Amino acid sequence: MNTDTIAAIATGMTPSGIGIIRVSGEDAFKVASSVFLKKNGKIPEAYENRKAYFGYVHDNGTVLDEVILLTFVAPSSFTGENTAEIQCHGGILMMQKILELCLNNGARAAMPGEFTKRAFLNGKMDLSESEAVMDVIASKNDLALKNSVKQLRGSLYEKITDIREKILYETAFIESALDDPEHFDLEGYPDKLSVKLLSILHDLEKLSDSFDDGRILSEGVRTVILGKPNVGKSSLLNILAGSERAIVTEIAGTTRDTIEEKINIGGVLLHVIDTAGIRESDDIVEQIGVRKAMEMAEDADLVIMVVDSSTPLTPEDEEILGFIRTHEKKCVILLNKSDLESVIGPEEIACYTNNPVIMISAKDETGIDELKEFIVREYSKGLLKYNDEIFITNIRQKEALNSAIASLLCVAKSITEKMPEDFYSIDLTAAYESLGLIIGEQVDDDVIEEIFGKFCMGK
Repeated sequence: MNTDTIAAIATGMTPSGIGIIRVSGEDAFKVASSVFLKKNGKIPEAYENRKAYFGYVHDNGTVLDEVILLTFVAPSSFTGENTAEIQCHGGILMMQKILELCLNNGARAAMPGEFTKRAFLNGKMDLSESEAVMDVIASKNDLALKNSVKQLRGSLYEKITDIREKILYETAFIESALDDPEHFDLEGYPDKLSVKLLSILHDLEKLSDSFDDGRILSEGVRTVILGKPNVGKSSLLNILAGSERAIVTEIAGTTRDTIEEKINIGGVLLHVIDTAGIRESDDIVEQIGVRKAMEMAEDADLVIMVVDSSTPLTPEDEEILGFIRTHEKKCVILLNKSDLESVIGPEEIACYTNNPVIMISAKDETGIDELKEFIVREYSKGLLKYNDEIFITNIRQKEALNSAIASLLCVAKSITEKMPEDFYSIDLTAAYESLGLIIGEQVDDDVIEEIFGKFCMGK
């Protein structure tokens, strides 16, 4: 574990009212004494826990800024180490100068996520809480923020710890019974264990199943806009985004690659992907764009198909409708250009699919509210049912859960096949260790580095 002193700018690198430079480590207060003086021109005689000092930062006597110095004495800090936070005026140049001053007086530049990593290594939070820190920062809607805060407060840790304690109890009982059969009776125990396993498996499978909703919550509904060229896909993206994100022309094939945008609609976050128009083409670049569009659609949570209602359905339209039907994709079909005379209505689309159909005009921006209502209705109800429950939001946690579930299913199989009790113990221990990966027990250093390396600087 590193014991050196680190420093970084903890606020965003944009002009703001206040900027914070955080210093953490054994010599944090020594660094503070080198750069800070109280208003009376003296260095604080002793730094008290959770104390604010008003004064200024200086460079060899030259005043740089008027600041507030906050001090936290170990272990009563975010990192569990001595920590000093300098609150200065939030100009980018000023923050950089004060950070440079700290680095010149004994601190080193912190790596991304190093403050949170030290909090984890010093036992201030478990790994699931550490991951929740970045989820809080990245939250783009109220539900995502609420779930992240719950994990930050230890909701997932408490759930996993409770399940692990149950597994550990059964493992210890089996081991004790095998070592001391005179005082521990295993008669009828397999049946009792089966009942307990059902309850534990139910809880773990519920957590694992929450991943899809958790992913949607944190990353957004992966939404792919499909359609042949010139039906209004890019116009639709621009309307939903509220800005000119995509180039709109009457030239077919204008969009050749994907354009992605995060859009919040009624509290539902969409990760919208505008794709190349689906058509046969001799242009190799356009062919790649079309292939990429279909690959994106295969992985989509929602497909928005745009059809030109002013012209009859074409083979390209029918190809997309066939794809939607074959892949059983959640889809909404938009009949665009309703400002013109329509030759296609919902009844024609019904011959191909039972997905909802909405008449819109991207030109007049009519029907867009109905589309938004559909999205909120479809996805809010799915997420709100978990409003007071726990989501898991990353694949690492899901894989650990699935590994634990697989081990417990092996226990159930051993019970069914009337295997000796020591077989139960082996798989119960494996499940216990898999769950430990979620909260940070028995985690490899490489995994820890990978997790915290994704954090922003200063956190």
